[in-house]
Amino acid sequence: MSNEYNLKTTDFSSLIAVSKKLFEIIHRRLNVSTTYITRRGETAMTVLSSFNEQEEIIPEGYSVEYSGTYCRLILTNPDDVMTTMNLTKDEITKQLEVTDQLKVKGFLGVSLFDLEGNVFGTLCVMDKEEKEFDEEDIQFLKSMADVLSHLIELDQTKYNMSYLNVPIIPITKGISILSVQGIIDQSRGEKILQTVLNYASEEHVEHFLLDVSGLIILDGIFPRTIIELAQALQLMGIQTFLTGVTPQIAIHEVDNQPLKHLNVKTVSNPETALKYIGFTIKKSK
Repeated sequence: MSNEYNLKTTDFSSLIAVSKKLFEIIHRRLNVSTTYITRRGETAMTVLSSFNEQEEIIPEGYSVEYSGTYCRLILTNPDDVMTTMNLTKDEITKQLEVTDQLKVKGFLGVSLFDLEGNVFGTLCVMDKEEKEFDEEDIQFLKSMADVLSHLIELDQTKYNMSYLNVPIIPITKGISILSVQGIIDQSRGEKILQTVLNYASEEHVEHFLLDVSGLIILDGIFPRTIIELAQALQLMGIQTFLTGVTPQIAIHEVDNQPLKHLNVKTVSNPETALKYIGFTIKKSK
């Protein structure tokens, strides 16, 4: 699967948070000791979130080669479900190495999709005792998987939006600009730092323009991210320009010592910065 999903495990914050609440409901409804969500990677299934009533049978981060998992049996089943009263006696599952490792019996698992119908992973329950799950139990677990599908979509949307919030524009080879728009909170600030510095390194940027004309000052505090970013770019040997400082920002930040002593060239607009570099834009006739 996983070329469709570039998110790290930690990026699924909504899915993980809500799943913890749903696991309690599933635990009470199906009377099982363990509930978990797996995410399918290119070669393995990895536990994204889990609930263990007492003994930790399935820890978060637990990963098993795809071919040796119960998840493979779920995802290859036309009904997107696999259940057995006793994993240690079932003709197929008793041969799997994971069965001997986990030492559990009752099992029910269903496929987990995103809202576009792409396979994400599985939602599974298991118990140390034998359990017989009926059709009503299966439909209940599938309904829980449907709820989680919306959380997958939410996390994917948040992830994609975070990249839209770092609009790096390459001007020409070695010259790029970041147009900062809106509010920079802590989460977005971390994303900007990570994305810009990685981009500057990978693209061998020599001159970087930070345009703050669209920046919104939150709670009267100039974002520390801009200062840290400029300093980091300078340490990387990249000539950095700060452009688009509005009169409102200038008046408000006149006593901001870190900003005043920032070792960057401040110019009124990106065009002036480009001229300083020696790059000119000519209009086509």
